Amino acid sequence: MNNNQTIERLKQMRLGAMASLHYQHIKDNRIENVTADEYLALLTDHQWEERLNNKIERLIRQAGFREQASVADVEYNQQRNLDKNMFNRLATLDFIKRKENIIITGASGTGKRYLAQALGYQACLMEYKVLYANTAKLIGRLKLSKIDGTYLKELSKLIKTDILILDDFGLHAFDNQSREILLDIIDERHNQASTILSSQIPVSAWYDLIGEQTIADAVLDRIVNSSHRIILKGESLRKGKISTTE
Repeated sequence: MNNNQTIERLKQMRLGAMASLHYQHIKDNRIENVTADEYLALLTDHQWEERLNNKIERLIRQAGFREQASVADVEYNQQRNLDKNMFNRLATLDFIKRKENIIITGASGTGKRYLAQALGYQACLMEYKVLYANTAKLIGRLKLSKIDGTYLKELSKLIKTDILILDDFGLHAFDNQSREILLDIIDERHNQASTILSSQIPVSAWYDLIGEQTIADAVLDRIVNSSHRIILKGESLRKGKISTTE
């Protein structure tokens, strides 16, 4: 088999990165400088890295982030009330392995969304499946799925997500159907996967916000008791750096 046939067969086996690197080495006459074992390892590593990068890009795209947020770019100052050591511990993502939740609260513009997405982006880099969603819009889609009969299918997708980010939690009032859907989401994910909630409303007001006593008790028991809490303070970051705002 000649080199052209080898390259074509690599492509047919969907080993395009390996085929491309092999072609480049042949073109540049670099094959003679390495042993057969070294060359095979070189091609294999290149193909593996290509697939890993493609997977990470796909996870980031599917997460639906509003912006690209980075843990490295998070700002810490005394006014924000954001503990650097605590956030860095969260950034190790051990909370995912322990199926723990994170609650981020604070006034509009204090950077809740950015912090949630920074953790989500970090999780994608570590090959976790993440979904970012505005809470009201997500519940609205699930209401429609009840009508067309795809509710259980859509709920199953949420259960399989390693991190579900519910942004602007409680910004819109919960009606009876919204409360039931919220309970389904939280109950199915409880002790199975991690959820990050960001909200302008303090946790102390969530009971009345959810509205119905039995459902409120069930939701808060599953969320709050297994959560890390970040309470942001200070002025809106929109006055300064736009990329770190809500």
